[in-house]
Amino acid sequence: MQFAPRLQNVETSAIRELFKLLGRPGIISFAGGFPDPALFDVEGIRTASEWVLRHSPGPVLQYGATEGYPPLREGIARFMQAKGATVAADGLIVTTGSQQALDLIGKTMISPGDKVIVEAPTFLATIQCFRLYGAQLIGAPVDADGVRVDVLEKLILEHRPKLVYLIPTFGNPSGATLSLERRLRVLELAARTQTLVVEDDPYGELYFGAPPPPSLLALSAQVDASREWLAHCGSFSKILSPGLRVGWMIAGPELLAMATMCKQFSDAHTSNLSQAIAAHYLTLNRLDATLAVVRSTYARRALVMAECLRATAGEAISFEQPQGGMFFWARLTDGSDASAFAKRAIDKLVAFVPGAPFFASDPDLCALRLSFATADEAKIRDGIARLASAL
Repeated sequence: MQFAPRLQNVETSAIRELFKLLGRPGIISFAGGFPDPALFDVEGIRTASEWVLRHSPGPVLQYGATEGYPPLREGIARFMQAKGATVAADGLIVTTGSQQALDLIGKTMISPGDKVIVEAPTFLATIQCFRLYGAQLIGAPVDADGVRVDVLEKLILEHRPKLVYLIPTFGNPSGATLSLERRLRVLELAARTQTLVVEDDPYGELYFGAPPPPSLLALSAQVDASREWLAHCGSFSKILSPGLRVGWMIAGPELLAMATMCKQFSDAHTSNLSQAIAAHYLTLNRLDATLAVVRSTYARRALVMAECLRATAGEAISFEQPQGGMFFWARLTDGSDASAFAKRAIDKLVAFVPGAPFFASDPDLCALRLSFATADEAKIRDGIARLASAL
C-alpha cells in the first residue's frame, strides 16, 4: 500500500511500545501517565450514570451537537469560572479528551513546513500530532520555573512560529510549573508578537500544597489583547476518569468554528452519554472531595519516591521535587544513556520511560521520567530499590 507521505514524519509512541514489555509477572511500572483507578469516584460516577439514563435516556443515547452537550458546556464554564477564568458556555467546545483538542489545533492551524515552538521536553503525543501535520518543531528550554521566557522570546522573533505549545502547570514530563511572573510575560509576548499560545492544562488541579498560579486563561484578563492569542485545552481525564474521554477547548470564535468543522469530519461529537455523566457529576458537588483524596495520595507517593531515590540512588540520579502532577523528571548524573538503563531496569522487573522521546530535537539522553501515580507506597519502595540495583 502507498501510505500518505505525512506518516514518514512520525513513529509509534515510545511509551506505548514500552507497554508491550510490561506484561511480565511481578513487574513494577513507573512508566505510564495513568491516574490510579483505585482513586476513581466510582460511586459518584455510578450515581450520575443512573440518573441520566433514568431521566433523559433519549437525548444522551442519541446523536448530539458537535460543539458539545449543552449542560456540560455550561458545567465546564462554571468549573473554569471557579478557577478565575471568564468563560461562557458558547466560548468552548467539548472534545474527546484534551488530546483531540490538540489534534484539532493541528488540523486547523498547521501546514507542512510551519514552525511550532514546544517546550524541551514536552508531551510526547503533541510532538507526534504536530509532526503528523508537517510542523517543524523547535524546542524552548525548561527549568524549575517552567519555560525560559527569555529564550522563548528570541525563538519567536527569529522563527515567527504558527503557534507556541506550553504545559504551564506540572508539565509532562518535566513536572515544572511556570512562575506567575513568567506567565504574565508569556501573555504579553503573545499579544505583542500576535502569536497563538496553546495552554494545555490536564494537571492543574493535582497540586500538593498551595494552589499553583492561575492559568494563562485566567491571567489573560490582566494583559491587554492576550486573550485573542490564547487557546486553552482542559480535561477530566486526570481528575475524574480518562475512560469518559471528556475534554474541552476554549479559544476565540474563529478558531472554535474551524475546530468544530474539523471535529464534524472526525467523530461528529464526543459521546453524549459520557458528556451527560460528566455534566451531572459536576452537579453532585463530589469533585472537591475526590480531588482532596487524590492530591493527598499523590503528594504522599511523591514524597516516598523522593525519599527512596535519595536513600538508594544517592547522587547517581538528580531530580526536582514535584509540587503537583504525576511525574518526576530525573537525570543520570554520570552522563550515561537512560535508554540502556531502562533495559537493565526491565531485567530487574521495574520500568520507566527514557527522556529522549520527549524532546523535539537535541534530546537529553541522560533524562528519564518516573510516574508515582499508579504505584502504592510499598510498590514505590520496592520499585525504586530495584531501579537503584540496575544503576
